[in-house]
Amino acid sequence: MNESTSKEIILVMGGARSGKSSWALNYVQDRYETCLFIATAEVKDEEMAERVRRHQAARGPQWRLMEEPLLLGEALKTKCSRVNAVLVDCLTVWLSNVLLKEGKTRVAAHEQRLIRAVSEIEQTVVMVSNEVGMGIVPEHPLGREFRDLAGFLNQEMAQLADKVVLTVAGLPQFIK
Repeated sequence: MNESTSKEIILVMGGARSGKSSWALNYVQDRYETCLFIATAEVKDEEMAERVRRHQAARGPQWRLMEEPLLLGEALKTKCSRVNAVLVDCLTVWLSNVLLKEGKTRVAAHEQRLIRAVSEIEQTVVMVSNEVGMGIVPEHPLGREFRDLAGFLNQEMAQLADKVVLTVAGLPQFIK
C-alpha cells in the first residue's frame, strides 16, 4: 500500500460495464489503508442483491461500507473522519434517487451540498459516474431530463476533480 499524503478528487466515468467501478476500487485500495465505500444504490430485487454481493466480495479488509441513497453530501461531511479515502459508487444512481424521490426542483440543492462536502473534507474522494450522454436520445421526457441532469452533474464534478478518468472496455483513459 502506497499511502498518499495529499487529498485527491477523482471522477471516474464510463458506460455500463465499462470497468469504471473496478478501476476506482483498485485505485483506492492500492493507495489507502482505510477506505469507506459509499453505496448509493438501493437493493430492491434479487438481481441487485447479487450485484451487491459481488461488489462486497471484491473489497478487501480495509473497507468500511455505508449505504446512502439520498443524503450524499451530508454523509461525506459527517461519516468520513476515520478513513483516508472515500469511494462513492455511483453519482448517477444517487442523482436518479434524488430526482425520483424529491423531484427536479430539489436536485440543485443536493448537488450544491455534495460539491461543498467534496471540496471541504480532508479525505481523498473518488466518485464513479455513468456517462449517459453518448447514446440515443431517450424516448420519454423523464429519461431526457435525467440524461441532461447527469451531464450537468458530470461537468460540475469534472471541474472540481483533480483527475478525470474515462473507462472504455476496461481501459482507463486519463482525461484530466
